[in-house]
Amino acid sequence: MEKRELDKLESVELDEVRQSRDLPSPATAQQPRSRAKFSATTIIPVWIVLSSGVIIYNNYIYNTVQFKFPVFLVTWHLTFAAIGTRVLQRTTHLLDGAKDVPVSKDMFFRSILPIGLLFSGSLILSNTAYLYLSVAYIQMLKAFTPVAILLITWATRISEPSRKLLLIVLMISSGVAITSKGERFFSWVGFFIQAGGVGFEATRLVLIQMLLHGLKMDPLVSLHLYAPVCALINLCVIPFTEGLEPFRTVPHITPFLLLTNALLAFLLNIAAVFLVGAGSGLVLTLAGVLKDVLLVAGSVVIWGGRVGVLQACGYSIALCGLVMFKMSGGK
Repeated sequence: MEKRELDKLESVELDEVRQSRDLPSPATAQQPRSRAKFSATTIIPVWIVLSSGVIIYNNYIYNTVQFKFPVFLVTWHLTFAAIGTRVLQRTTHLLDGAKDVPVSKDMFFRSILPIGLLFSGSLILSNTAYLYLSVAYIQMLKAFTPVAILLITWATRISEPSRKLLLIVLMISSGVAITSKGERFFSWVGFFIQAGGVGFEATRLVLIQMLLHGLKMDPLVSLHLYAPVCALINLCVIPFTEGLEPFRTVPHITPFLLLTNALLAFLLNIAAVFLVGAGSGLVLTLAGVLKDVLLVAGSVVIWGGRVGVLQACGYSIALCGLVMFKMSGGK
């Protein structure tokens, strides 16, 4: 892959809006012609609130309500999104871009399904990690995603390493290592689960660029395509991971809780559509960093956790490496 393709790959990772990492990122972002536009000062705060809200709400359901069925909850999110995008397609112009993405049988089995499998793995593992690790520490571990992307592209000879990128990899890796050393409630099980989620996500982002290169898909069109596929995949996984227990527990959960939780995740993806193109790469990068810092601070306030000096230093190093990576365009 040429350097300009790696630039596009990084733009996908930037839209991790992905980050809450609850729903798919686009292959390539494009604003539909008929879509209303919002200024960066308007949409970025909305995106930060929604992105942080989804993560905090999920953690609340898992660890406060004690509904410890992440596979079921993610499947419910995707089912809600699959229905919601089809309603929007028939009632608004937000999904007009779907007409420009022809999905043949060959494309489905060669591209959509493999990427859907990776995305399901990423969702399942990253949500399961909340059963073992704190919200703050999980956010810190997510900073390793760009390193995973680089390692995959280097291992597959899609791109070649440079001194600058090696320095960035060293910064992020050492920062995450220091952060882990300072974590008071460290869990190896949770660490490997989250690491697996990062690996699945990084592989998915690389595969998107390789298989869907040139397609014009914003976050909502991507969600429209992947949500049904991932929901069915996750539904097949539930019997082997959580069994029938979540279905027995759901009647004891307030329907309002599940509905608002899924709605919040869906609104995040709508906000992501307007976020793309609302600001420069630098603005979006800084917005993502601000969101992560606020989420770490907010989780400490809400759940009374602690972030020690060692952890703060390690996370600062990792964030500096993350900003350098995004500003360098992966070169």
